[in-house]
Amino acid sequence: MDIEDRLFLISRDPTEEVVTEPELRTLLETVARPKHYIGLEISGMLHLGSLILTGFKINDFIKAQVQCTVFLADWHTYINDKLHGNWAKIKEISEYYSEAFRYFCPGISIELGSELYHRTNDYWKDIVRFSKHISLPRTIRSLTIMGRTGRENLDIAQLLYPPMQSVDIKALELDIVHAGMDQRKIHMLVREIFPKLGWKVPVSVHHHLLPGLSEPLTPESSEASSGDTETFSKMSKSNPASGILIHDNEETIREKIMRGFCPLGTAENNPILELIRYVVFHENNEVVIERPQKYGGSVSYATFKELERDYVDKKIHAMDLKAATAKYLNLMIEPVRKHFKGREPNFDETISH
Repeated sequence: MDIEDRLFLISRDPTEEVVTEPELRTLLETVARPKHYIGLEISGMLHLGSLILTGFKINDFIKAQVQCTVFLADWHTYINDKLHGNWAKIKEISEYYSEAFRYFCPGISIELGSELYHRTNDYWKDIVRFSKHISLPRTIRSLTIMGRTGRENLDIAQLLYPPMQSVDIKALELDIVHAGMDQRKIHMLVREIFPKLGWKVPVSVHHHLLPGLSEPLTPESSEASSGDTETFSKMSKSNPASGILIHDNEETIREKIMRGFCPLGTAENNPILELIRYVVFHENNEVVIERPQKYGGSVSYATFKELERDYVDKKIHAMDLKAATAKYLNLMIEPVRKHFKGREPNFDETISH
């Protein structure tokens, strides 16, 4: 595969940013199989964003001849008070994440944080060395990577989160670090501090975050007090009603999509159109919108831009768009849903320390 094809695979939707594109080109020209990772906290049920869209991007990397690792950040999960800090539950859910990504992204490696730290002799020394280059205010500003604004009552362990996430990158000897746009701050921190320590600076690739299905919050919303509306509006495991879980059946998917926010003739901040662009078109060269014959009959689109244009021009009704979206999403989720049928993890039980 030539360099241009590899660059296309890595840079195409849902990729939103490559830092930097010239560095990526040089990397692909000089390293046959670059080392990649994406790090994930271990928390709730996997959903359309956390497995499907993320998995599509990982599969793009694999096709581009990149060695891909999914890093399951068990210590970060504990620090961030996920799963009530219960290590038995963290281990159980990490096995669920591992199985899901191995199934959806054949060829990946799985790395647990606790295993990395156990075998990396200089890890904690490097934490101290890295931390000497970051101020307390800068650390607190970086806490949006863990869904916190810095205004909460923080414990000391939570302040370790940004240095640990950064040093993970050094310990894994990575060429490419991959994450959603919500992790951009940590990668910019890495680019600033790693050269001061003589550590290799990786290329950063950030993919688009799928929004929740409800009407997006605005900066004026009291819930979005940090002003980071993307953080507050993204599809979340903590709000299953506003997202599509990988265990949702066809009827549930359709019901959720049909209730979704989709203003007629409006493309901006339209979560249904985003699903079409970043998920449906990723795997389909043609998207068909089925319509009654009296409204012109079914119509097919080879590009998202064509579909978006017709929607803005009100040539496609919102209900027809939603019905098509639900149909395509169900086809994508169905194999994963069947794989886990009868073995869905239990997040509702009381978790004791």
